[in-house]
Amino acid sequence: MTDKVFLITGASRGIGAAVARRAAAAGYRLVLTARSPGPLHALAAELTSEDRVIARTVDVTDWTALSGLVADVERTWGRLDVVLANAGASVVTSFLGDGGAPPEEWRDLVLTNVYGPALTARATIPALRRTSGHLLLTGSAAGRGIRPGNLYAATKWAVTGLAQAIRAELVGTGIRVTLLQPGLVDTGAIPEHRRGDPKLDPDDVAAAVLYAVGQPPHVDVNEIIVRPIGQQN
Repeated sequence: MTDKVFLITGASRGIGAAVARRAAAAGYRLVLTARSPGPLHALAAELTSEDRVIARTVDVTDWTALSGLVADVERTWGRLDVVLANAGASVVTSFLGDGGAPPEEWRDLVLTNVYGPALTARATIPALRRTSGHLLLTGSAAGRGIRPGNLYAATKWAVTGLAQAIRAELVGTGIRVTLLQPGLVDTGAIPEHRRGDPKLDPDDVAAAVLYAVGQPPHVDVNEIIVRPIGQQN
């Protein structure tokens, strides 16, 4: 098969679902993963015919599941061309203890946002090397500055470092690496205190993803920052 294959983690809603819709419209075969099977399979059924989509319930912190999925994709379609490591979690935190999620909920935040994309990269890069493919990671504008008590922002700082470390190791392989840094996106999971702030639509970010992916093979769009007009940080 010659049609390119696009794998998206965290595909069941928000940015992941919006990218899946644009990728399907652009002619890609899709590999969609998420932890919630209902929304994931509903999206897969909406987007394309059954023989052009693989929808799999996968936790990105599960190495066996991720690596097994990539092996299945290569056995089924013989290639993997684009990967968006998009799965993420967000909770409000306070180191003073002035509100926010209890510390026992922080573990999933850190594992999903840092360990998850690291495992996704490790699981997919060998396949991407065979196609001179493209790895994209979803960071955040929140990872570009200091936000008091905000562990989520710290995890997105880590994604920035992860993208740079991966890109440095992949020099000479032909693989492109893009870090996405969106501002506030209307994904349905915005904290109460920010619901009145300027917001992007998930499709705004999806358009940026397809822009990066659509560049000539010798062009590597390293970072994209996209924020709504009026967002202060």
